[in-house]
Amino acid sequence: MFLGIDLGTSEVKLLLLDGQGGIVGTAGAPLPLSRPQPLWSEQDPADWWRAAEAAVAMLRAAHPAAFARVRGIGLSGQMHGAVLLGAHDEVLRPAILWNDGRSHAECDELTLAAPSLHQVAGNLAMPGFTAPKLLWVRRHEPAVFAATRTVLLPKDYLRLLLTGEKVSDPSDAAGTLWLDVARRDWSDELLAACGLQRAQMPRIVEGSEPSGVLRPDIARAWGLGDEVIVAGGAGDNAASAVGVGAVAPGDGFISLGTSGVLFVVNDRFLPNPASAVHAFCHAVPGLWHQMSVMLSAASCLRWFTLLAGAADEAHLLREVAALQAAERDAAPLFLPYLAGERTPHNNPFATGTLHGLRHDTCRGACGYAVLEGVAFGLADGLQALRSTGTQVQRLSLVGGGSRSPLWAQLIADALGVEIVVHAGAEAGAALGAARLGQIACGLGSLASCTRPDVAASHRPDPERHVALQERLQSFRRIYRQITPLS
Repeated sequence: MFLGIDLGTSEVKLLLLDGQGGIVGTAGAPLPLSRPQPLWSEQDPADWWRAAEAAVAMLRAAHPAAFARVRGIGLSGQMHGAVLLGAHDEVLRPAILWNDGRSHAECDELTLAAPSLHQVAGNLAMPGFTAPKLLWVRRHEPAVFAATRTVLLPKDYLRLLLTGEKVSDPSDAAGTLWLDVARRDWSDELLAACGLQRAQMPRIVEGSEPSGVLRPDIARAWGLGDEVIVAGGAGDNAASAVGVGAVAPGDGFISLGTSGVLFVVNDRFLPNPASAVHAFCHAVPGLWHQMSVMLSAASCLRWFTLLAGAADEAHLLREVAALQAAERDAAPLFLPYLAGERTPHNNPFATGTLHGLRHDTCRGACGYAVLEGVAFGLADGLQALRSTGTQVQRLSLVGGGSRSPLWAQLIADALGVEIVVHAGAEAGAALGAARLGQIACGLGSLASCTRPDVAASHRPDPERHVALQERLQSFRRIYRQITPLS
């Protein structure tokens, strides 16, 4: 048995995998999020550990015999977060998360201080990345910066508690702006631009390699045996790729979770910072990937459900499904920039907008606008990827948003590509983490990272695609016109 632990933004998710690749069970525990000031987004790392232990307790209770046979653990997690540790590995401040926008000024500072940033790190300096966050801490919290002995990414902080080891992997480390992405190793030049040294970084191992062994006290508390291997693991999107079998050049998927990601595998490092496309290492040795990222995706649906007073998201989706095609074409237009935006705009100050409200606008029409706005954001991301020469005709859909067939079809129609939903698609990152744990134990291989069974396929409707292109152009014009106001 193999355990995948995925540290998300809203939840810690666990998945138990058997030796034949079958999913035995899943569990999850929610996480709180703090926004103490505009543009800020933070979490207490202690909450990650509490949620992980709560999810473990649930999974053990549901599958006691299977859980007791766990031999390997893989880790996945939200990328870019800054966990600052002191001399005794104590947490010095709340973790600054991937969707935090406070360090926009520091992005310019980093770009000037590191002339080779774009070539080495393969990405623009954006507030979501880790490096600008440390420059912000150095400027605004100098005592904390001076006390920092180690900087860890979120999943790697869980690893420290699990194994006592300070380790990361190339896919997650590539999102710091401190990694030489082509070489898959830390860049001393980029670290120095932030006043840091290699000694403050975790060591790097590939995602499918062992990173340590579960501490004996935790193994006993969880009812596990000795020598439980913990794999290097991956950032959440690279782990999702392993989960859906996207482990060969040209494979791709869309992750529809708190954020929205369009991910395509490459056989070499292909940076294109000018289009705000991310170029990172894959969790698979010798592979890289390109990625477009929108900061708010399924979180937009959660936000509007609460705002509009719907009983829950499923109830709102039923209202949307009841709309006629003409009602959808007359619906408002929604810009999904509730937390700023990365691809293609790189604008932490972008804001959400519902445009075109009338007296007869109903809640269902606004709900449709939210789904459509997220689909249009993904279409912008696909356009950015295509500007680099990347071509895709078929994409898997993973994440919580994959549960909605209506949304999946809307994305297919907006992007003009086939969207495939796999069995267990909502657990993609946790499944990928468990697969990496299996490989690290020497009991699996990349060949076993096959695509899960297809649960549904959504082919684009040519007529709806044409109709949506007209609304997409209006969506883009609205952004251009209101940007100076935000």
